[in-house]
Amino acid sequence: MDLQISKGWKIGTACLAILALVSIGAAHSAAPKTGKERVVKVVAKRFIYTPNEIILKAGVPARLEFTSLDFVHGFKVPDLDIRVDLPPGKVTTVHLTPQKAGVYDFLCDNFCGVGHEEMSGKIIVKD
Repeated sequence: MDLQISKGWKIGTACLAILALVSIGAAHSAAPKTGKERVVKVVAKRFIYTPNEIILKAGVPARLEFTSLDFVHGFKVPDLDIRVDLPPGKVTTVHLTPQKAGVYDFLCDNFCGVGHEEMSGKIIVKD
């Protein structure tokens, strides 16, 4: 059975099957090799992140899902080269796979008022 795509173009069933298998293989190879991605939900509001301490495991993929309640806060982790804005009412996602154990400070880098300097936390990566 052939599929007529447009004038003069046909794709055979075998070609469609091969394309499907290649697509599935590409999606599978893009999946993390070290296991399921860990999801951490973080809420930002003047002048705190909740939680303000995030514990991850080296080599394990993580997805940080941020929600800001009141302001376009920033999230910056200088030592991991991560920087994003967190607009209110929207979930902002950061994917990372920390490679080595350590403590990485994060902070809000969009001035959000008196108390802004205290809006910080730590990502603790364990072996």
